[in-house]
Amino acid sequence: MRNFSYFMPSRIFFGAGSVKKLSRAALPAGKGLIITGGTSTRKLGYVDKVAQALAEGGHETVVYADVQPNPTIEGVRACAALAREQGCTFVVGLGGGSSIDTAKAAAVMATNDGDWWDYVFGGSGKGQKIPNPALPIVAITTTAGTGTEADPWTVITNGEEKIGGGGDKTFPTLSIVDPDFMMTVPPHLTAYQGFDALFHACEGYIANIASPISEMFSLKAIELIGKSLPRAVANGADKDARADVALANTLAGFVESMSSCTSEHSIEHALSAYHPSLPHGAGLISISLEYYKLFTQACAGKLVDMARALGKHDASKPADFIDALHDLQVACKVDQIKLSDYGVDPSRFGEYADNARTTMGGLFGFDAREVSREDIIGILTRSYR
Repeated sequence: MRNFSYFMPSRIFFGAGSVKKLSRAALPAGKGLIITGGTSTRKLGYVDKVAQALAEGGHETVVYADVQPNPTIEGVRACAALAREQGCTFVVGLGGGSSIDTAKAAAVMATNDGDWWDYVFGGSGKGQKIPNPALPIVAITTTAGTGTEADPWTVITNGEEKIGGGGDKTFPTLSIVDPDFMMTVPPHLTAYQGFDALFHACEGYIANIASPISEMFSLKAIELIGKSLPRAVANGADKDARADVALANTLAGFVESMSSCTSEHSIEHALSAYHPSLPHGAGLISISLEYYKLFTQACAGKLVDMARALGKHDASKPADFIDALHDLQVACKVDQIKLSDYGVDPSRFGEYADNARTTMGGLFGFDAREVSREDIIGILTRSYR
């Protein structure tokens, strides 16, 4: 058995009504910066509920509400400047991965000189070590997809570079996973987000640094998604299904902390960096069948395990996982995604492949077999429609 380490310092409160825990949370005295995006967190009253809970704990709050769906370096800079200007002592990421990832990066910039890109590895990032601790980070997820409430990673876009970053200093101090905050997510976004969580678990399971602990979390996350994602897509008011998918998402975040994503995420990040209207989950779904076919020999036993976890209990060969994955996509009505609808251009497949290897090249080192430039182009070619 290979050596491994276990480090997961975030305190997580899970379940309906968990947001009330904020009133008793051990946060530093002073003002919190609530970072969110879109309009739903305000229209649905989530911002007010968070601000009220923090007020009961003696904290004032200020709100930044302009996070973009693919969060940008410009948004991170604006949040960090606001935190400094207002003298904030902690940050709250409220929303999906975009808001929480922005909060993580802004928490670093608020206490360190320079720019977030100074601390990013890959692409034009400088790869410097973060010298000072970040502001404490509270993560309150309103989606079940990124798992960022349970890992230290951020994904920020800078021009045509969409790169994950982070480390020990960017683990959330406190995370709230309240399925009540997820009940109104539309069906197609529920599916996209759920598949993102699924692929975090699947990639982490076949990664060459997987450990017994990460594998345990991976299989449970895959099982919960296979069981309940179609139900959550079909009926967003199904509280049990929402809770299952929310838990799967958090477990998949544990997997990202203890194992790693693989090059599937590198490839999709390149696509959505060039085409920001492409939802991350949709991009992953579109390339997933061809991606996992590359690993039917290198990860034969693990693909069988994942097929069984998805509900194909009689699985006996790697191709059964591909079939089970396709069946889940059909059940969630996301099997007909067209990359062409988002402007993906076949003449640029080589450019996308180069971007994937340059900006997120580190993930290729965690693949169970080499994924070459030609492999990437092949995946894109066979997935394109």
